Amino acid sequence: MVVMLSARLHIVTSALPSGRDCKYTGQAVRALPIRIISVGKKRSQGVQLVVDEYIEKLKLYCSVDDVHIRNNPKNAHDSKAQVDHEDSAVMDLIRSDDWVVLLDERGKDIGSERMAELVGDAGNTGASRLSFCVGGPYGHGKQLRERADVCIKLSSMVLNHQIALVVLVEQLYRSWTILKGQNYHR
Repeated sequence: MVVMLSARLHIVTSALPSGRDCKYTGQAVRALPIRIISVGKKRSQGVQLVVDEYIEKLKLYCSVDDVHIRNNPKNAHDSKAQVDHEDSAVMDLIRSDDWVVLLDERGKDIGSERMAELVGDAGNTGASRLSFCVGGPYGHGKQLRERADVCIKLSSMVLNHQIALVVLVEQLYRSWTILKGQNYHR
């Protein structure tokens, strides 16, 4: 009976998310500066408060730059022209030595431990900065899609760009706590 109880406890304990599934947990990881580039309308006060809170937490681990680009910067009347203008505006912010992560509903589905590994892997690429790109209402343009080093999705559901931004900054903070072996990720 005690053995069965102990076996059950082991199964329950090992089923809990812990960060131990991340190959970098507890190891030294090169902290690349992070730039978050988001396209969309003006952020609500609530969203901005949450984003600012997580960016302050992230700054304990790396520098963070939050760049917001207004969607449809040239007031185009058709969606293709709008995406092209947004694409150019985003590409102007990306350096040749950035490691670019595109957030897209058709991207690779990853969990929190894999997100932490993505952050850790980026530090080993020789890149000087890790840039995350959140698209506008019509998504990303061709130039950015071709330039991206990796394309991920934050959810199987389509997320409004403001919600995607909140999920992204929280997951970046969670990633660093996983990498450092801290207790936030349970």
